[in-house]
Amino acid sequence: MAGSTAKKVVVRRFDRESLNGFVNPFSYLQPHTVELLKPDGSLVLVPYSEVKSVCFVKDFVGDTDVGRIFMTRPKLEGLWIRMVFNDGETMDGVMPNNLLSWDTAGFAVTPPEPDGNNQKVFVPRQALRSIQVLGVVGSPLRGKKKKAAPDPGQPMLF
Repeated sequence: MAGSTAKKVVVRRFDRESLNGFVNPFSYLQPHTVELLKPDGSLVLVPYSEVKSVCFVKDFVGDTDVGRIFMTRPKLEGLWIRMVFNDGETMDGVMPNNLLSWDTAGFAVTPPEPDGNNQKVFVPRQALRSIQVLGVVGSPLRGKKKKAAPDPGQPMLF
């Protein structure tokens, strides 16, 4: 792992227990694997086919399964999405409304409770059965409303 920046992550897998470790946010996504440095110093390459999600966390001891669905419309700007994993689990998130920022390997989303232990979540495309856009929050098109033309029968006062 090149560079000195390392973020704490929990790699959730479909069939096995989760892995705790550190990733370089700029190079952890390899062509076919996720590169993870475990706390004992060993480097692990986890294939995308085994990865359910990579949760960027504040602490390893916190719960990564809390807050999977938005209870109300999110306040964060972007696309409000609902993902259905291959095992049937459902998770909501907000992702950037910019096609150039989407990675070919998967989707980086902000979870429903960004103040919780999970700060960001990366979900590989292979882990998803479906992904649906539920809404666009903060669209630049919404702010530009045309003024209604004055009624021709209304006299001008000034």
